[in-house]
Amino acid sequence: MEANIAIPSDGKNTWNGGGVRPFGASYGKMMMWFFILSDALTFSGFLAAYGLTRFKFIDSWPIADEVFTHIPFIHGEYPMYYVAFMTFILIFSSVTMVLAVDAGHKMQKNKVAWYMFATIIGGLIFVGSQAWEWNTFIKGSYGAVKTTDGKILQFARDGKQIALADFVVGDRMDERVQHTRKNGLWWNKADETLPQYSVAQVVASYKADPSIQIRSEEINLDEKQKILLSREKGLAELAKGKMVVEGANLKVNEYGNTIFADFFFFITGFHGFHVFSGIVINIIIFFNVILGTYERRGHYEMVEKVGLYWHFVDLVWVFVFTFFYLV
Repeated sequence: MEANIAIPSDGKNTWNGGGVRPFGASYGKMMMWFFILSDALTFSGFLAAYGLTRFKFIDSWPIADEVFTHIPFIHGEYPMYYVAFMTFILIFSSVTMVLAVDAGHKMQKNKVAWYMFATIIGGLIFVGSQAWEWNTFIKGSYGAVKTTDGKILQFARDGKQIALADFVVGDRMDERVQHTRKNGLWWNKADETLPQYSVAQVVASYKADPSIQIRSEEINLDEKQKILLSREKGLAELAKGKMVVEGANLKVNEYGNTIFADFFFFITGFHGFHVFSGIVINIIIFFNVILGTYERRGHYEMVEKVGLYWHFVDLVWVFVFTFFYLV
């Protein structure tokens, strides 16, 4: 039996050899949309996992306003200011990308180049800011003590969190030598970076200063504040001190639950890789624009395709920003 194929009135087969483009989109743009859709599902899975984990450990999850408080060259408490600046820069770079695409439709080579350049600069500022934020997060702000049962104990005075350096007296009591390349060893797992103070120093300084309070990693969900322990209970918890924690990594986290740091590094790092990849692609297309490659082709579709990717990266950051910093 022969199959009957409907032929449009203009005599062209819609799909034969490409034919009429579905939705008026080229093959390249369709493939970019498919990639964006698959990547969106990937990020959705990561953020859903983060949300479920946070809900499970909601009583010990770090408070974002107490974690992300830094601004370069300014020491103080400015919760979310710098993260808001990063977000503004990335969104503004999306605006310049729109302008570059619009200039491409009008075949305005110089404007495309300038707007692409502005987009690249915005991306570089964002990635550099994210690297700085990672470095600050890893180094830490206050320091804490981790107990044998895995709890994180922070310290406060008059209800406000303070750093170990604000009350601990004395230099490092541990006599072990910190191994470096200069003194013979490249790396030794047993001698990782030593904390500034020992648990014994922290305990002694806590006992000597009655104004010091201990904050549990647990949160009062009604007040959205970490619970302050009494002096007696604080001393009992501190007696179980196992190690001094400074900063955050994949093993310990001075801000609270270690899983928070795991998700933070993975999801923001994955997004940062996307931004970095977008910058590299933008730089390649920028030079093609300068060389007149797309002018000779008669269209700037490549600018439009990379623009779709850049807008997607910006949109994903809005969700990452919401999940990690706002909620």
